[in-house]
Order: sequence, then C-alpha cells, then structure tokens
Amino acid sequence: MEAETLAAAQAIDFSLWGLFARATLTVKLVMLMLTVASVWAWAIIFEKFVSYRKARREAAKFDRAFWSGEPLDELFDQLGPEPNGRSERVFVAGMMEWRRSHREDGGLIANAQSRIDRSMDVAIQKEADTLQRGLPVLATVGSTAPFIGLFGTVFGIMHSFIQIAEQQNTSLVVVAPGIAEALLATGLGLLAAIPAVIFYNKFSADSDRIVGNYEAFADEFSTILSRQLDA
Repeated sequence: MEAETLAAAQAIDFSLWGLFARATLTVKLVMLMLTVASVWAWAIIFEKFVSYRKARREAAKFDRAFWSGEPLDELFDQLGPEPNGRSERVFVAGMMEWRRSHREDGGLIANAQSRIDRSMDVAIQKEADTLQRGLPVLATVGSTAPFIGLFGTVFGIMHSFIQIAEQQNTSLVVVAPGIAEALLATGLGLLAAIPAVIFYNKFSADSDRIVGNYEAFADEFSTILSRQLDA
C-alpha cells in the first residue's frame, strides 16, 4: 500500500507549471493577478532606477554650470524656454518670471520676488509629481499582494478539504497537490509584495532627497535675485 502511494505521489507533477495547471479557476486567476502585479512592479522599479539616476546626474551637471560664474542671462539663453533637465526647468521657470517682471523702462513690477518664488514652486511640484509617478502602484502591490495570495491559499486549501471529503481519503496523494497549489499562491503574493515594499521605501526617500535639492537650489537662486532686486 505504501509503495502504491509513493508511486502515485511520484507520478504527480509538482513543477510550477504543473501546480498552476491543476489549480482551480479561482486560484489560477489569483496567480495570474499576482504575476502581472509582480511584473508591473519590477517594470516601475527599473524605470525609477534609470529616472532617478538621470535626475541626479542632470542636477550635478546643472549645478556646475550654475555656479561656474557664467552670467545667469547667458545660461538661460543657452538652455532655452524648454530645457530637458529637471533642475534646469526649475531655473528656467524662475528666470522667465524674472524677465516678465521687468517693465519696458527697465523697472520691476511690484511683488516680483513672490511671483518668482511661486513659479519655481510650481515647477518643483511638477517635477516631484513626475518623480513620484508609479510609486503608489508599488505601495498598493506591497500592501495588497500578500492578502490576495492568502485568499488564493485559503480557497485552495478549502478545495483540498472538499476533495478529501468526496474521496473519503486522507492520504498524501489526495492532500499534497491541493496544499502545494494553495501555498504557491502565498509564495507569489510574497514574491510580488516584498520587492514592492522595499523599493517603495527606497524610492520615496530618494525622491524626497532629489526634491529637497531642487527646493534648496530654488532658495539659493531666490536669494541671488533678491539681492539684485534690493540693489
């Protein structure tokens, strides 16, 4: 009897594909959902790695140009009204408002400083929104994937118990496949959730640092323009 049970167990395909193929429709849908969520999360992770690295490189390059001693008007003319870099767009927003604030006689329109500051704040917020785009998806996957996987596990185990009751057989051959399929759903849920949570925290901190650097630059730039206004 034990030999027959062992032979039957060995005949069952316990590969990932085999477990998926034998799962019920509900568990299959759960597995597919978690697989899609995991792929989506990793796509965002790789995109953010590239995007944040590019943002830091652009910021370092612009800082060197800004503090090189070159006149700000010349730097603005070189960049144009629609630069590619994020730091450059913050600078251009301030410079465009600075130029708009000059009257034809060379004087400045009242409250120029506050309008320049608001223009740069708006530009910074736009860049922050772009940097943080996709992070809510990571947060959602990280918080919901384990529970979705747990749902698939509960449903799979319930199906296994139903099979036990129908066949009136508690042997390993009857129990093991259903439990293995159910646990696979939990594993996929954790596989999707763990990287999503880790990289959400990392990218949130990176985004805050990058935006903080933009805000620090805007404050320094505003101070320079304030000196010229006072002069």
